[in-house]
Amino acid sequence: MTAATGTGTRPVVEVRRVLIDDPLVEPLLRELTEEYVSRYGPEAHQEMTRYPRDAFAEPAGLLLLLLEDGEPVAGGAYKRYDEHTAEVKRMWTHSAHRRRGLARQVLAELERAAGAAGYTRIHLTTGPRQPEARGLYLATGYTALFDLAADPLTIGPLPFQKHLTS
Repeated sequence: MTAATGTGTRPVVEVRRVLIDDPLVEPLLRELTEEYVSRYGPEAHQEMTRYPRDAFAEPAGLLLLLLEDGEPVAGGAYKRYDEHTAEVKRMWTHSAHRRRGLARQVLAELERAAGAAGYTRIHLTTGPRQPEARGLYLATGYTALFDLAADPLTIGPLPFQKHLTS
């Protein structure tokens, strides 16, 4: 399933649902792995192979990419967390395309798709060394399930939730 969005002189961005082994996913996996390793060390490789390939496949999960001129510029996924909850994973924006609102667009697309799939809540965690992700989730209506005043490095993974509206 694909959809295109764009206005004025901004590039047209196509939203495409893909499977994890689609060649278009390779930049997401590669750059996200590099990002995790640079922030958390070599053991971060384990996060990228933690889930079976079908965890992000429909009907219980989803992986989508934003494509610009056929090239992936951002993406993200969700998987089943519980019967009513989707868990967002693999949020990524290509390093050359950051600060354009693409992550916000990916998150909105994932929320819409999760709602359409019957989920009523989104759960996610981000790492304590990812302040830009923490800021994104707070700015898009997610509730922090941790003490916002605490030093993130003393908490570990930072959990968030959001109830989806119909």
